Amino acid sequence: MTTLTQTFKIAESLREGTKYSFCPGCDHGVAIRLIAECIDEYNLRDKAILTASIGCSVTAYDFLDVDSIEAPHGRALAEATGVKRARPDKFVFTYQGDGDFASIGLAESLHAALRGEKLTAICINNTTYGMTGGQLGPTTLLGQVTTTSPTGRNLEYYGYPIKIAEHIALCDGTAYSARVSLDTVPNIRKAKLAIKKAFEAQLNGLGFGFVEILSTCPTNWKMTPQQGHVRVREQMMEIFKPGVYKDITANKEN
Repeated sequence: MTTLTQTFKIAESLREGTKYSFCPGCDHGVAIRLIAECIDEYNLRDKAILTASIGCSVTAYDFLDVDSIEAPHGRALAEATGVKRARPDKFVFTYQGDGDFASIGLAESLHAALRGEKLTAICINNTTYGMTGGQLGPTTLLGQVTTTSPTGRNLEYYGYPIKIAEHIALCDGTAYSARVSLDTVPNIRKAKLAIKKAFEAQLNGLGFGFVEILSTCPTNWKMTPQQGHVRVREQMMEIFKPGVYKDITANKEN
């Protein structure tokens, strides 16, 4: 008699019958699945509260089967701070895009980290404002063509793209800050480990936990999904280096 072993199952924290509404090749679906798996593994489904604000990321509340609150644009971490302080027994996390986290909500993001709020923030960096049609954002690469930079991002006019994970790592209240990508299966596994570490920063009361995830946006980049992941590897990862930029538990574990 043949014995079958289950090697993969859909996370229970994903809503039953979930059908993603994201564009073909977008990495949001993979990121949300990883978050759902981490919620399951830490048994957080009944105590997790998601805060998401405007952008493609906001639809996470359609897919994650946890309590959720929608915030005004850029205010996810301000709202999450209020929730966590009112209910410190809950696991509170945000799911945001780079424009929301690092432009419209930059003040909220930095000060949540500076205060050492016991929160977890996941930021999807696709170098553009995806939901509104592909405008230049805070992480748009130099030379990148967008609807609002039709000749490419010009250094003299627009300045440099922000390196989010590095900035968050500089905040004294940050317990964990990392940048990962989803372009290959090994990197997806590394991304999940980073998300777990950011979860643990909150669960262990250590401080602010942050993960920046490099993602594709094939529709606004005008690329196929395959071309999008090549761009992540050959262009984005050259500027936004994957890695752990801060982990206050590292020395204790070694």
